[in-house]
Amino acid sequence: MIFRKGELFCGPGGLALGAKMAEVIRPSDGEVFRVEHTWASDIDKDACETIRYNICPNRHETVIQQDVRELDIASFAPIDCFAFGFPCNDFSVVGEQKGMDGEYGPLYSYGVKVLEIHQPLWFIAENVGGLESANEGKAFLQILNDLKQEGSGYRITPHLYKFEEYGVPQKRHRIIIVGIRRDLNLEFKVPAPTHINRYRTAREALEEPPIPPDALNHEFTRHQQKVVEMLSHIPPGQNAWYEGIPEHLRLNVKGARLSQIYRRLHPDEPAYTVTGSGGGGTHMYHWREPRALTNRERARIQTFPDNYYFKGSKESVRKQVGMAVPPEGARVIVEAILKTFAGIPYEFVEPKWKDGFG
Repeated sequence: MIFRKGELFCGPGGLALGAKMAEVIRPSDGEVFRVEHTWASDIDKDACETIRYNICPNRHETVIQQDVRELDIASFAPIDCFAFGFPCNDFSVVGEQKGMDGEYGPLYSYGVKVLEIHQPLWFIAENVGGLESANEGKAFLQILNDLKQEGSGYRITPHLYKFEEYGVPQKRHRIIIVGIRRDLNLEFKVPAPTHINRYRTAREALEEPPIPPDALNHEFTRHQQKVVEMLSHIPPGQNAWYEGIPEHLRLNVKGARLSQIYRRLHPDEPAYTVTGSGGGGTHMYHWREPRALTNRERARIQTFPDNYYFKGSKESVRKQVGMAVPPEGARVIVEAILKTFAGIPYEFVEPKWKDGFG
């Protein structure tokens, strides 16, 4: 069974790649269950070029670069499944958390519009963990209710996935909402973590195997000498406020003590969260070499393969890598959905939010 997939806010294709990698074969009859790209859209020009190059190289026209508010959703080709990582700017705990009162908060409603018009068999919606508390929790409840679509709508399973528990070498926590159409009488179960207490580490991500010097998107940053000197005094896992940094090299910043500022990775732990924006000190830093990570190293931490080529400038690529869903995390979730449709049992855990959402 092939599920034709549509996607809004597709970014550079992390979720699309994970869905593409997922495949399930039903033992009883050998039927293959998989997902096939049908159409995708994003406002970011470079992200669209990236997904065209890697996901649908022979069907560029199926990726539409446009503001979601201007799309003619009803004209899109029929789909069986739908994915959307709606913009997190107004829900992130790092930002101002304007929620539904912000410019980006209401954009999830265009995903709801796709569900109403195309009625796919199942969907995946993704956002940051801060979504739960935006607008005092009201935004999360409104989104869940809208996605359920009372009556003949969807049975939804929202859960906070800690991707380091699923083989992603990064402490990245995201709310993923899986919905299956009610008339199908199927219930999605949250796949059980595969890597509890044996997390993949930053060292494994970047050194097993080593990244070739001529790898794609592997440009190094030229740092000021003062930054290099400061980093050389920061141990793995510590940041710019480490006590051992000499006084003349310390940052002259009042009030801002974000743990990510000039924070070096710890080689024996998963990386901290890869981000797509931020000024000096937020680019992630190597534990051994006094430098920022390259975009290819960040992509490794996000579980993109080395042959996945990100289009655009160095800063644009950084943004794309940071906004993406880790493909390996997406693969695990999509495979669980495919097993649900194939009737194949798998290990599962209880979702974080259950009562009243089914």
